[in-house]
Amino acid sequence: MAEREERVVRSEPAVAAEHVDAVVSDPYAPRRGLVYKLVQAVYLLFGIIEGLIAIRFILRALGANPGNTFAAFIYGVTAPLIAPFVGLFGTPQYQGSVLELHSIVAILIYALLAWVIAKVFWLLLGETRSGVSTHASSVDSETR
Repeated sequence: MAEREERVVRSEPAVAAEHVDAVVSDPYAPRRGLVYKLVQAVYLLFGIIEGLIAIRFILRALGANPGNTFAAFIYGVTAPLIAPFVGLFGTPQYQGSVLELHSIVAILIYALLAWVIAKVFWLLLGETRSGVSTHASSVDSETR
């Protein structure tokens, strides 16, 4: 008898591979970032001003020597900043210590001014809307 050879051939279905790249971007993000930096710069500037005035207040309250280099520097730098508020209140003194209430008022006014300027910048230049721009590309391939 003759031998019969059988071959089994299996065919697999085609395998499809799909790769999708999607890029999502917000076209308004750069503008928001710029305005955020501007607002932070305003807060930094006014924070430095308020910090210098607070140091002046502490030095005066503790009766620091005005002839000292550091104290003279602080007093000289902050004098024009508190000039609009001098004379608003009396300045109680006791044994070299001076309570400058106008310095406290200056700190409060500069804080309020910083907040108002920051809000105006945000209202005029800020971008509250957000958008999404998408770009998708796909690759289909079949392997046998």
